[in-house]
This record gives sequence, structure tokens and C-alpha cells, in this order.
Amino acid sequence: MSKDIATGKYPKDSASSIRRRIDGFAIINGVLLTLVSLLCILPLIHIAAVSFSSSSAAAAGLIKLWPVEFTLKSYEYVGGREEFWRAMLVSVQRIAIGTPLNLLLIVLVAYPLSKESGQFAFRSIYAWVFFIPLLFNGGMIPWYITIKQFGLLDSIWALVLPGAVPIFSVVLMLNFFRQTPKELEEAAVMDGAGQWTVLWRVFIPISMPALATLALFSMVDNWNSWFDGLILMNNPMNYPLQSYIQTIVVQGDFGAMTREDLMNLSQISDRTLKASQIFLGTLPIIMAYPFLQKYFVKGIVVGSVKG
Repeated sequence: MSKDIATGKYPKDSASSIRRRIDGFAIINGVLLTLVSLLCILPLIHIAAVSFSSSSAAAAGLIKLWPVEFTLKSYEYVGGREEFWRAMLVSVQRIAIGTPLNLLLIVLVAYPLSKESGQFAFRSIYAWVFFIPLLFNGGMIPWYITIKQFGLLDSIWALVLPGAVPIFSVVLMLNFFRQTPKELEEAAVMDGAGQWTVLWRVFIPISMPALATLALFSMVDNWNSWFDGLILMNNPMNYPLQSYIQTIVVQGDFGAMTREDLMNLSQISDRTLKASQIFLGTLPIIMAYPFLQKYFVKGIVVGSVKG
């Protein structure tokens, strides 16, 4: 496809051919993305359908993407348990404390590390101090002993403080700060602003897409974590939601159930009970995602361009 030598432009038929190719690519791209989206959402739809179906239909494997013999018995059972709502409250508390703390520490670590070595002495040494734990860790036993020695067991801080500085998120934020035009910082410094003022008045306002993305990462991580709850909470009443679901649904820990609970459970399929609790455990994050969606793609792309 060559230009016209006299006019320096593509012939009209060539331009139309390019448009057709672009339209064809857009259609193919849209179809592929739709298929990928369906692959992501269909399992959740199936889980929801199972949770609203009868125990006999679930046991017979008759449920696909629509409830069979619609019933709310599983949700009535789950909603009537005080332990479920207590665990839900612990998870909400964990997000309410953990997410702001994560964002604050991410910003305070990433901002100085985004500076050149001339601006921040020993920057490379500090960067390696944070980077090495991203590749290696001390193991579960030292991790547990450290938390125990600080007296954090059986408290909300045992769930929040050990993961307060997510290194991967620090790397994303660091790269975002590096791409911020230096002229903005130089102009603020010339006006008499110090580094704290530059950070909070210049960098933070233009970093909202990245911060929203990291907030979503933090919320999902705090909400979905279950293993640390099992290890660090000696009292089951302090379990977060995912740890509670793990003990009841996966391990089948029914020791705390009354006779009435066991009778009600006998009328519910184990599969529908699992599905209802999984769906309820996923629902809050699904509801939060649309509020952060417009920032998500921009934040994750911009924060990962440069190393």
C-alpha cells in the first residue's frame, strides 16, 4: 500500500481498506473479550444458581446457570447464624483499617524510592531492602513467632500489620511517581514547598487512578485472606469471614452447632450451603468494584510501564 507521489496521500480505496481492517479487528477483539468475560463470570453465575436451588437438584447435578426448584433455605440458614455475621464484621473491620493503612504506607515508601540517588542517599540500598522480601521470606515459623512476641495474637492487628506494606503495590506506586513530570515538583519547590507539601499537594492528587487500583488490590487481599485467620486467631469468635467459611464449609467443623442447627443442616445440601456462603463472601467485593472500575485500567497500566 503506497502513497500517491504527487499528493503524498493514500488513495481513497486504500483508506477504506484500512478502515475495514480496523473495523474487522475491533469486531474480533470485541468477540474475544466477550468470551473471556463470560469465562470469568459464568462460574459465579453457576455458584449463585446452585445456592438458590433445592438440595435434591444440587445432589442430582441438574443445575447449570439457572436455579432449579428455587429456594432460600441455604440463605436462611446462613443468615440465621450469629457466627457468620460476626465473622463478616471482622472482615469489614479488617478492610476499614487495613486498606487506608496499606495506602498510607505504600505512598510513604514509594515516594522517596522514586527519587534519584542524588536526591535520596542510599536509595539503592533501601530499594533492595524492600525488594528482597518480594523474592524470599523468612518462613511461617519466624513469621508466627514474631507476631506472637509482639502480643498481636487474637487481635485485629494480627490480620492487618503483617501485610501493611505490600511490596508489589509499592513497586507499582513507585513507577507511577517516576512518570510524574519533574517540572511539577520543580515548580512547587521554587514556590517554597517542602517535600511533604510536594507529596500531598502535587503527587497525591494526580495519583488517584493508581491509588484507586491499589485500594482495590488491598480490599480484595484483605477480604479473601483466610489462612492467617486460622493461624493467628486462637478463638474462633475472632475469625474473619473467609476463615469462618474455611472451618465450616471445607473442614466441616460442626462442633459449635446446636441440635436445631444440625437438624436444619440436614435439610440443606452441603453443596448449596457452600455455594451460598461463597456467593455472600464474594458479593461485597463485586459491589465495590464498579466504583473503582474507571480508575482500574488506567492505574494498573500507568503504574507498570517503567521499572
